[in-house]
Amino acid sequence: MKKKSILILAALMLVMSMFLAACSGKEKTGTNDSGKGKDTEKQGESASGPQDGGTMVYALDSAPKGLFNINFYKDAVDAEVIDFFDDGLITYDDQLKPIPKIASWETDDNKVFKFTFKKGVKWHNGEELTVDDWIFAIETLADKDYEGPRYENVKTIEGAAAYHDGKAKEISGLKKIDDYNIEITFDKARVNNLENVWTYPMSRKEFEGVAVKDMLESPQVRQNPVGTGPFKINKIVPGESIEFVRNDDYWQGKPHIEKIILKVIDPSLVIGELKNSQLDMTSFHPSNYEEVQKLDNVEVLKAPGLSYYYVGFRMGTWDGSKNIMNYDKYQDKKLRQAMAYAMNREEWTKAFFFGLGKPVNRPVPTAHWISADNSDLPNQYEYDPEKAKQLLDEAGYKDVDGDGFREDPKGKKFVVNFSHYATDNPTFEARAKALTQYWEDVGLKSSLKMIDSNLYYDMLEKADKSMEVFFGGWSTGADPDPSATWTSDALWNFPRWVNKDNDQLLADALDVSIVGTDQEKRKQLYVDWQKLVNEEVPMIPVGEVDEVYAASKRLKGLTLGVNGTNSSHEWWLEQK
Repeated sequence: MKKKSILILAALMLVMSMFLAACSGKEKTGTNDSGKGKDTEKQGESASGPQDGGTMVYALDSAPKGLFNINFYKDAVDAEVIDFFDDGLITYDDQLKPIPKIASWETDDNKVFKFTFKKGVKWHNGEELTVDDWIFAIETLADKDYEGPRYENVKTIEGAAAYHDGKAKEISGLKKIDDYNIEITFDKARVNNLENVWTYPMSRKEFEGVAVKDMLESPQVRQNPVGTGPFKINKIVPGESIEFVRNDDYWQGKPHIEKIILKVIDPSLVIGELKNSQLDMTSFHPSNYEEVQKLDNVEVLKAPGLSYYYVGFRMGTWDGSKNIMNYDKYQDKKLRQAMAYAMNREEWTKAFFFGLGKPVNRPVPTAHWISADNSDLPNQYEYDPEKAKQLLDEAGYKDVDGDGFREDPKGKKFVVNFSHYATDNPTFEARAKALTQYWEDVGLKSSLKMIDSNLYYDMLEKADKSMEVFFGGWSTGADPDPSATWTSDALWNFPRWVNKDNDQLLADALDVSIVGTDQEKRKQLYVDWQKLVNEEVPMIPVGEVDEVYAASKRLKGLTLGVNGTNSSHEWWLEQK
């Protein structure tokens, strides 16, 4: 199991289906197994070694939506549930590079891949996993009746578009060799074909006779899901809990823990549940970090996060297929840079990420292998209100009427209309007000609008004109390619920034004829891209925050790294 795992991270980034604002008081960015690297923390061990048995309790911060199949889920909480009972074919190391799990692969040209499955991996219904189950999943996602966001992850397979449009009865790029070997041909060679393709099978036997249009509402998805993972669902109480029992036939070995219960627990009650030893594992908001640390029956595990937060500027609109930079208010780079220098990000991240965050100068988290060193970036944007004022003066933003606030270069009233998502977390409005105060301190009149988190990103997606300057965040996932959020034709490019150099650098980084298999050459293109974004500032990177979990001291064998937690079949409970 990988809480905030590669299952979640890769899936979120690949399809961007989970771009939700914070809810239940926690951050949830939009999103772009084993392996214990240098940034891994480990829960205490016992000299006697792993013990079998016991019931573990894990907290969910909100009720699952109930789509318990990786091919259909749309909610991060559902993904947490799925992670306990299903496995993907590949996983990622502590550098977030793909490594074999159930399937290994080989390719000579990044267009044609041969995959080989491990033998003896079984579904919870007793059927053996074969390549037919992967073919079935890909065909399901490519079906015209599929209700979900993951067609994007199969459409680059040769013949998938024709299958999707009803012009072909099978996907020509899928060639079954035998039950354990398959050849997949993509429409063209790409550096990240492997990272982008969907690698989560569906049990063909389990869904036998179920039409694709009926799958989303089927018992196989909602009430009786099966997977290949370490635990099996035993009981679902909608809105309250999910009970798992261990999968004695798990392909990586019998799990130690006998039973795991996922309980929906209000975040405000989590600390009390931990203190009273009623809870074994949970994530928690950074604002609770110090209080959780004080609990003597709990250990805190911490690892670098893969998300970043930013302040974006609306510079255009979305015409249905591409972005158009037709909004003049924030076109002046000096204005955007001045607003960056006006922000004390060191102070802000310390105050609102509660010691778990730090400023970042690029739209890539530090833990990612493509991240540029700060020393390579043209601007550090350290807090410098005098420089901010100088840039505003140079750009023509001056206080003409003597009211203490600057007018625009034409002498007209200028107001920074800033939007931030609203939840029941009181720190969100406080941190938003802190940002507007920074801008007012350099003479930019600012207005704050807190918008319900359920509406927030829909409004951004539709390029709502009322959202001129806005707070946002992205989870980057395993594939480092940021094209889905920053190219000129990307719907999720919320600033609506259009820049030819931006598009070219991102295209070159995926072009096999340019980078081949040279990771350093590819990284340099991404570093050059980060330099461009740092200079042009279509958004101001604000900060990144560590992932944190609280675990009871009786829970052993748990590790947390940049690639998530280790598999739950390795965890065990100390018996007393």
